[in-house]
Amino acid sequence: MRTREDVIISVMQKNYFLGKLSGLLILSAILVLLGTLLGSIGASWNMAGSDQTVLFDIRLPRSLGAYLAGALLGLAGGIAQSLFRNPLADPYLLGSASGALLGVGSILCFAYLGNSWLDIIGLNGGAFLGALIGVLASLLLAGGYKSSLRLLLSGVVISVILGAANSLFTFIRPDLFQSIQSFMLGNTTLLSWSGVAIMAIALVMCLLITLIISPALDALSLGENTARTLGLPLDQLRLVLIGILALATGCAVAQTGLVAFVGLAAPHLVRTLSGGRQRVQILFSCLGGGILLLSSDLIARTLFAPIEIPVGVVTAVLGGLYLLALLRRTSFGAHS
Repeated sequence: MRTREDVIISVMQKNYFLGKLSGLLILSAILVLLGTLLGSIGASWNMAGSDQTVLFDIRLPRSLGAYLAGALLGLAGGIAQSLFRNPLADPYLLGSASGALLGVGSILCFAYLGNSWLDIIGLNGGAFLGALIGVLASLLLAGGYKSSLRLLLSGVVISVILGAANSLFTFIRPDLFQSIQSFMLGNTTLLSWSGVAIMAIALVMCLLITLIISPALDALSLGENTARTLGLPLDQLRLVLIGILALATGCAVAQTGLVAFVGLAAPHLVRTLSGGRQRVQILFSCLGGGILLLSSDLIARTLFAPIEIPVGVVTAVLGGLYLLALLRRTSFGAHS
């Protein structure tokens, strides 16, 4: 039977969660509004004429798309760090990044041969399929999904192998270097309403499934042996989580390229807000990833306007500085 103190604590925790959630949602809405109004050519306030086209056909889908891509990477990063119990795990560790780059390189390299099916797949489709192939190759090399350590090491090996294949593409077709480099640095300028719809559907589906099976992540955080004593089907749940990780990463990468540090830094940014609960941590990681990528996109398009810098450069600087500060604070805390 719950005591009065238990009820008070439960209400306080609920209010704390709702307060932090509301704050993140309000900040997200403000950033989307700013992303719609601000651009490399200045601010647009007129809701009619040519400004309407700029606002609702270019900037709004770009801002929403950047936010959704960041949310997908934040979700994937939260899953990766919980699944592998490694605070340095990111969405690209299972070969999805190298696979996506290989898919883009393949489309660019062989499209000149006149293959109609390559035109149908397109660069986004090639990146998505490449990311899934990279993850499947990691699973195959690891001999399954039951050993997190083997899977992690297999992802590193596959990334190296696929990275060598990407280097071979640029050696064969040096004229493609600039296009591949643009994909590697991240690009939000080509986001459209169709891309926004795809990422929104993927995010809702991946997030709902993850929240439903989040008790498995809570159990895994205690260690695999302890988790198995709770009677959870860990092997099946681990496979589902790997599938969500691959799908979320593939969708984001297919639309925005290889945006660095978002999936790694976003879970750390919101960890102190989650209270140690995996369900809250995953949800806040989504919001944190969206805020981080959209903020970086705003900086990328306005810092040196009218020149835009690659958004991946901004996320690498911001994420790297934050993680460096976090490392220094952790080191000082350990010595004190």
